[in-house]
Parts: sequence; C-alpha cells; structure tokens
Amino acid sequence: MTIGLSTYAYFWQWSEHAPEPLSLTGMLADTARHGVSLFQICDYPPLESMSGEQLRAVRATADRLGVELELGTRGLQPEHLRRFLQLAELLGARLVRSMMHTADDKPDLDEAERRLREVLPEYAAAGVTIALETYEQVPTGTLVELVERVGDPHLGICLDPANVVAALEHPASVVESTAAHVRNVHVKDFEFVRSPGWVGFSLIGAPLGDGLLDREHLLRQVRPQDRGINEVIEHWLPWQGDAHTTCAVEREWTAHNLEHLRRQRA
Repeated sequence: MTIGLSTYAYFWQWSEHAPEPLSLTGMLADTARHGVSLFQICDYPPLESMSGEQLRAVRATADRLGVELELGTRGLQPEHLRRFLQLAELLGARLVRSMMHTADDKPDLDEAERRLREVLPEYAAAGVTIALETYEQVPTGTLVELVERVGDPHLGICLDPANVVAALEHPASVVESTAAHVRNVHVKDFEFVRSPGWVGFSLIGAPLGDGLLDREHLLRQVRPQDRGINEVIEHWLPWQGDAHTTCAVEREWTAHNLEHLRRQRA
C-alpha cells in the first residue's frame, strides 16, 4: 500500500481563487517534497486538453521526482474511457478512478455493464484498472452488483466512505459491503456542523482523526497494506474567508493527514 495525494488535496491551491494557482507541476513537486511517491490527478479538467508533448513532460517530471501517477474521471462512455486509457498509458498510470454517472449521462445497471464489458479488454491488455467510486448518486449495492456482474480483475471499487453519507448510507456498512472489491481508497475525515441559526447541518471535511471516519474499522475490513491498495488523501475543506487562510489550512491538513497515516503504518 502506498500513501498518495490527490488534486483534491490541493483543491483551493490550484483553483482560480488562489492569487497564484498551483500548476500540476507544482503539485507534483509539493507531493515529492512531502516524501510521497503517489499522486492522483483526479477531476482535473486541464488534463484532457493537454497535448502529447505536455503529457510527456508531466510524466518526465513525475519520473524525475519519483512519483507514480493515477488518474480520475467521471462517466462510463466507452470513448471517454478509451481516452483516459490513452492518457494512462502516456502517463504510466495503472489505475483510472471513474464514476457510474455524470451530470448528463446516467446509464442503468445493464447499460453500465455493457459499456464496461466493451472497454475492459483494452484496459486489461494495458494492465490498467478501473475503480468505480462509492458516492451518493448510485447506491453502493448497485455498484457492487455491477462489479460482480462484470467479474473482471481489472474492475473494482474506489472506496470513499464520506461520500455515501449524503444518501443516508452508513459508512461502516459501505466499507463492509465493498471491501472484497476495493482497488483504491480516498482518505478524508468528515463531520456534521450546525448551519448558522441552528437550522440544519453541513457535512464538511475534518483533519484525520478529528471527525467521524472509523479508520480502524476500514483498515480491518479492507487491509490496504496487506493487499497493496493505495490510499489517496483528499480534503473537504470549506472556504475559510480568504484565499491566504484557506490555502494555509489546506496545507496544514495535508501535513497532518500524512503524519496520521504514517503513524498508523508504523
């Protein structure tokens, strides 16, 4: 198991809200500075418009820094998945995280199965795995059934227990039902806080160990270290009032979460 960072760990730092948005190269350099050897480029729109020369430069930078790459996108359209397979091969990535639905494309179980069966032989030939993420738009039982129907070792689940709370699924139950199929883990803690005026709640991120995520239960069920499953740090950090403060807190959370995970592995 390798601990990694994601573009979601730099969400505010590369956003347009930052005075000097961090580039992909900057994120890779910071990942290496933390002594981390894995970076997941996830839901990062500029990636798809990069030229072949630019992509080769990204890979050369990652190779020079000793950072392995993974990719993340959304949707199961065959041509889209083929495009990300091309990107994965150019970047040397062995995993592509995706989601069953997008905003404007929501295949049912049968259609999702058909699409995956169409492209998975190409992924298998390239040695690349598709990991479908647990999230609130698709019941976890449906995701598990899809993976089990297809029955291909190059298809699995990207486990994110925080996402499912919005669909009133319990994170512990989702961990247990997906454990056998997990190929990637998104690591972020989370908590509920009262909205202003005490009307309702917000589900937001928290530093690891300070929120509701039961990491010990996840580790017992999934056994990422024994099974060689990478764990990738993300954040759900709310805006802190200004860019300087928000980016500073984001960096603090990254340092804290890395230390937390490393202590668990010691």
